[in-house]
Amino acid sequence: MQSITALILAGGRGMRMGGVDKGLMPLGARTMVEQVIERLQPQVGRVLINANQNTAHYAAFGHPVITDAMPDFAGPLAGLQTGLLHCTTPYLVTAPCDSPFFPLDLVARLAQALHANKSDIAVAVTGEGATRQPHPVFCLVSITVLPHLTNYLQNGGRKFERWYSTLKTTEVYFADEKAFRNINTLEELKMTV
Repeated sequence: MQSITALILAGGRGMRMGGVDKGLMPLGARTMVEQVIERLQPQVGRVLINANQNTAHYAAFGHPVITDAMPDFAGPLAGLQTGLLHCTTPYLVTAPCDSPFFPLDLVARLAQALHANKSDIAVAVTGEGATRQPHPVFCLVSITVLPHLTNYLQNGGRKFERWYSTLKTTEVYFADEKAFRNINTLEELKMTV
């Protein structure tokens, strides 16, 4: 999918993991971000990494590293905004650095749904009814949403779901909830290895 750039979100502080950079933590023989790159790269034309610390370490993986345009670790939407500012393709897909198990057809399924519904954004969702769980950090967006997102951020907005609820959104159902789990704590990391 040459028309799609991937953005790996690695811009957080890692507070729930004791302040360590989650993406650089080993999971088995490789870091989590290496495993995310390995799954994502075949699905897109280009990969960017959004990181606000340890940028030289991230750059060693061979992809451009971009830091948030907004100061003070403003969250994943700030990372998305930065990715859109650097995106040279019509679409940008995001995945977090601490979720290395997402589906190998993630991008294809998000893209198919986005185009079929002529949406601004396609968001991965698992579960149904009371167990329905959106995973907004796994989304595909048109670069045309950048002004809308910038305006939302400049007005103090930080909640991903609140932002995309004002756009033409398509939710894409994935059956495997475990594929979207993220590893937030050292305990979760130990249990996953």
